[in-house]
Amino acid sequence: MTDRLVSAHTDAADSPGLLLWQVTNRWQAAQRAALKPFDLTHVQFVLLASLTWMRADGPVTQRSLADHAATDPMMTSQVLRTLEAQGYVTRAAHPGDKRAWALAVTPAGAALANRANAAVEACDAAFFSALGQTLPTFTRGLRQLRDGA
Repeated sequence: MTDRLVSAHTDAADSPGLLLWQVTNRWQAAQRAALKPFDLTHVQFVLLASLTWMRADGPVTQRSLADHAATDPMMTSQVLRTLEAQGYVTRAAHPGDKRAWALAVTPAGAALANRANAAVEACDAAFFSALGQTLPTFTRGLRQLRDGA
């Protein structure tokens, strides 16, 4: 037995999982700061922006929104109730599925999503600028991890 952590890594900075954790925490802090003026949490923004993005494709269900955003369906439902109470989202009977809600973004919700998205994209541009020309490669790597998980 040893009092040191047994690891395949000789240096903690070589652990991709630890690095991802550290970078994610810094990115989330930057996103929280960018969204603070809009009085939105990050998950509220993601769901509102996703719904605004998806709405051109016809009625959006909670399930399809949760799948698009990669969020937990129960948490998605709770956040949607909050967004609905704030007047940013509406839920109505789905025309093709009696068990589902058809979600829609209100004009106020779409306007907020677009204002907040500009701030989020500016935050992303600043945060990821250190990657320079390698950003497209990094993005492909993230997509590969997302799709392989």
